[in-house]
Amino acid sequence: MVKRFLLATALTLTATMSTTSASAFSPMPEASPEASPFGPACSAIEGSLPTIAGQPVGTAISDVKELSTLADALEQAGLTDKLNSAEDLTVFAPTNEAFEAIPQETRDKVMADKAQLTKILSNHVVEGRNEPADLEDATLTTLGGGEVTAKGSEDNLMVDDAKVVCGNVPTKNATVYVIDKVLMPK
Repeated sequence: MVKRFLLATALTLTATMSTTSASAFSPMPEASPEASPFGPACSAIEGSLPTIAGQPVGTAISDVKELSTLADALEQAGLTDKLNSAEDLTVFAPTNEAFEAIPQETRDKVMADKAQLTKILSNHVVEGRNEPADLEDATLTTLGGGEVTAKGSEDNLMVDDAKVVCGNVPTKNATVYVIDKVLMPK
């Protein structure tokens, strides 16, 4: 009787270990091509992609040096934590160069005016995670209440008059599209 119990236990453990081992060491399925970031500027953040994929969007932006001006502006406006706690967003993230294209005097005024800064930054965020196909011909309502128009394809995707230079970048709670211009409210 004891021998049968031990044999049954050994067989159960062996079967369980075989099943568990197979699944524990099975390769993870690869992301579909639709979920892959695209664009010429993606190479500048490539090393950061695995790290930022697990971070909320405000934190992820602050970890990408090409978006440091945006990160500073979000912090100045008190929006970093709000973005981090939100769910399912699309963020159009202007590069440092996009901010530098704005005259210094104007930038300084906007950075000093929290209400104006918040209005401008809110014009870069929409609810929902938008895939590239969703942006081929779309008018989107921003969290600031304005609208932005997206059109084109991965090779030439535009948001208003800003070109997407790295798109479809996943973070924990948002999809980011890095753009070459600041989207001013209309």
